[in-house]
Amino acid sequence: MLMPRQKTPDLLLPLLGGGTFDLSKDGAEKGTVVCFYRGLHCPLCATYLAELEKKTADFAERGVTTIAISSDGEDRAQAMAEKIGAKALRFGYDLSLAKAKEWGLYISTSRGKTSIGIEEPALFSEPGLFMITPQQTLYYGSVQTMPFVRPHFSELVGALDFAIQNDYPARGEYEGAV
Repeated sequence: MLMPRQKTPDLLLPLLGGGTFDLSKDGAEKGTVVCFYRGLHCPLCATYLAELEKKTADFAERGVTTIAISSDGEDRAQAMAEKIGAKALRFGYDLSLAKAKEWGLYISTSRGKTSIGIEEPALFSEPGLFMITPQQTLYYGSVQTMPFVRPHFSELVGALDFAIQNDYPARGEYEGAV
């Protein structure tokens, strides 16, 4: 399990449009929002990522970068980016399932075609949303076993305003006996 205030696993992935995303070198002033999504086959992911695309400028105003990541290959990641009209949101692709497990993401098996008629991969990760500090430590994390009921990006923007203004620390870091 990832722990607040501790280093997260590394992330090194190809980016749509060229280049590489390296979490350890992202260079954001306040941190990086990492949004793991299920893949092109998920209609809820498309809606969710469209919201993140709209909020990416709000995060940037606060010194926070954003990235959407899945285990989809380049073609499927490109199709998702086009589907949501991505202009500001970066897309990383080819996330290995072993790396997804390092991040605490749940793995699902294919059930065939989804409600939108797109075949699910044989195995894929379920959603996760993380706020990572510039020092690559976990500030906020949420993982799900299902595509439903995800954190709202507008609430995360508001929480960042509070956290920045009040120098609020990451919580949930205690590992001792209870």
